[in-house]
Amino acid sequence: MRRSLFAATAVFVLAAPALLAQQPAADGPYKVLQRAKVGGEGGTDYIYADVDGRRIYITRNTVRAVPATETAPARDAIPGRVSVFNIETLALIGEIPGTAGNGATVDSKSGHGFSSDHPDVAMWDTKSMTLIKKIPADSGFGPDGILADGYNQQVYVFSHPTKSAGVFDAKDGKFLGQIDLGGVPEQGVADGKGTLYVVMQDGEGSVTKVDVKTMKATAHFPFGDKGGSCNGLALDAKNHILFAACGASGGLQPAVIGANGQAQPQRQLPKPQMVILSADDGHIITTLPLAGSSDGAAFNPSTMEAFSAHGNGTLTIVKENSPKDFVVEQNLDTMNGARTLTLDTKTGHVFVMSVERGPAPPPVAGGGRQGQAPVIPGSFTILMIGK
Repeated sequence: MRRSLFAATAVFVLAAPALLAQQPAADGPYKVLQRAKVGGEGGTDYIYADVDGRRIYITRNTVRAVPATETAPARDAIPGRVSVFNIETLALIGEIPGTAGNGATVDSKSGHGFSSDHPDVAMWDTKSMTLIKKIPADSGFGPDGILADGYNQQVYVFSHPTKSAGVFDAKDGKFLGQIDLGGVPEQGVADGKGTLYVVMQDGEGSVTKVDVKTMKATAHFPFGDKGGSCNGLALDAKNHILFAACGASGGLQPAVIGANGQAQPQRQLPKPQMVILSADDGHIITTLPLAGSSDGAAFNPSTMEAFSAHGNGTLTIVKENSPKDFVVEQNLDTMNGARTLTLDTKTGHVFVMSVERGPAPPPVAGGGRQGQAPVIPGSFTILMIGK
């Protein structure tokens, strides 16, 4: 997602009252095992677990310098970087300077890491944690979500403006071209056998199926009124089942005339839910309610559970009892703003992240949009979740 974690948190706080009907269940197998206040400044988006390398990678974007005022001290500029943490202890291992962006990923075979920096994709060495180079893509390309596929050692970077996936060779970083996805892409997942699936954020919501060998889309699976504002996608590769985490469903809210006499645009009805569909032909198997608007999903084949993280501070766990039987196993309280997640398939631990915020500013005179609550310095926190 293009917005940073820090910028997006206030949006979800305002949206939370609409989700009160889906209060988290108190009981369930999962709990927060650890809260590591790791600090550091700079907005972020995705969190990535390198299961083989036993590390967690988080991009941290540049913080601009701010001069002192009568009420606040000056703030020095902080450069963008990728922060690297021990996946077991959450201790900071080091940082990769000269890059930032929305997300990071690692190709284990080559030992190369990549981040969806702007405007170019960054490539770095995982052992020395040093930047190797910046890789330009086609004009207009806007790096956002990112995925490394071990099947062909290629990295896919998803671009909102071009509605495409940029393809990069993980061995040498060469830009190989773009895949037309037919919509605004968010999270992508690979089956490890040559097929890529990408969830579309725009319109009614859909999934695009891609043949990575030909770099062509082979199918589009629309959700109709079942989903919209879809940001998370997970895959049960064994049973060929997709889990699309969507923030809205039920179609569009009719256009209305506002108090100023102006027509208000149509908006997607807020009804977060998980759309569960066949990865083969796209037929929708069922839908289940989510506890909030998702920006990330994952599937654990060892436990047959799908996870969806939400900006209102909840995590929904969906249990796959069989390829035709799915239930919401638990809605867990996490941390407000913790809207993206990553999964360590070795331990079964799920990781989310967020910041603490101070008091919200007073309402704007005349009914203008209220500013967001300021981030408390040093409050950036990683949560480890497990059984």
